[in-house]
Amino acid sequence: MERIILFDGICNLCNRSVQFIIKRDPHGCFKFASLQGETGQKLLKKHGLTSGINSFVLIENETIYLESTAALRVCRRLDRGWKLFAGFLIIPRPIRDIFYKIVANNRYKWFGKKNSCMLPLPEWKSRFLDE
Repeated sequence: MERIILFDGICNLCNRSVQFIIKRDPHGCFKFASLQGETGQKLLKKHGLTSGINSFVLIENETIYLESTAALRVCRRLDRGWKLFAGFLIIPRPIRDIFYKIVANNRYKWFGKKNSCMLPLPEWKSRFLDE
């Protein structure tokens, strides 16, 4: 099963989240591409999403998941107790996404941003698509 995470490559919170996922994904279930990169833009277009999308995106076997649903579906595949967070999927998406959007809309203000996309560590390079 192919699982690709598209993330905001200049967002400090998003970059830390990618590092967090990699460290808790020992089987390498997830591949990564930044929303700003060529591969990320191609994947957005392929799945009918606009290039200006401002969300965490999970592509799982050609199905797109956004915002809180994407994040919680990722948790299902992580090591240890992180799987428990997937239980929040029982909460209706509109309610979950309210909290997601509060953080997403303030992420640059609260966590800062970089001038360019994150460069992966050499040992993680194979997990990144065309970056």
